[in-house]
Amino acid sequence: MCGRFALTATPEEVAEFLGLLETEGFPARFNIAPTQPILVVIAGDRQQPGSNLPERKALLVRWGFTPSWVKDPRDFPLLINARAETAIGKASFKAAMRHRRILIPASGFYEWHRPPKESGEPSQAYWIRPKNGGIVAFVGLMETWSSADGSEVDTGAILTTRANVRIADIHDRMPVVIKPEDFARWLDCKTQEPRDIADLMAPASDDYFEAIAVSDKVNKVANTGADLQAPVSVAARPAAKPKEPPADRQLSLF
Repeated sequence: MCGRFALTATPEEVAEFLGLLETEGFPARFNIAPTQPILVVIAGDRQQPGSNLPERKALLVRWGFTPSWVKDPRDFPLLINARAETAIGKASFKAAMRHRRILIPASGFYEWHRPPKESGEPSQAYWIRPKNGGIVAFVGLMETWSSADGSEVDTGAILTTRANVRIADIHDRMPVVIKPEDFARWLDCKTQEPRDIADLMAPASDDYFEAIAVSDKVNKVANTGADLQAPVSVAARPAAKPKEPPADRQLSLF
């Protein structure tokens, strides 16, 4: 899953990476949490100058997806993530998968290794970023929720997939990340149906990210400084024991 992330790149770097004509200034954010506003990119209505591709626009949405049919968000769970494997068929996400796909720029994300209680190991936070630095684009979904009084709230969720080999040692899920050459396909909700972009919702390559152990300061939303990403020393975790084969294979159907 993805419960915290950061965006510390400049507005100019974000605009260049995502092909935006312009974007308003924003500060570096080291601890973006659910229910807070997040920067997302959508396909605009006009075409890019000298291209048949639509312009891309940046806007802020609330991190926590609310389907349009929900009557009261207070009675609905906070959907910060959507499983890529099932979002196409889920009632909450089906319409957004078809009509409102977005990109979410990030410098990286945080994840926690939470061992079983009986192991006696403490939980450990990790800052997970591209090995080569720079910005990544998570894929996500957007929905505008309208209240009875006519007010509207734009909301969004990050799509997740199974973890790659590198991240699986920490957690079994990770955000879906796509390459710049695939941005247009993902954002094109007019000609690209969900089945057409299903191949993009795969784990990043095993060597794409690096994981850095950090302190538990990131657990508190009030902590927002760059020190959240300072490395800390941790004891090596014991390797998982391989499962033993059945004692009598003749009784196994597999």
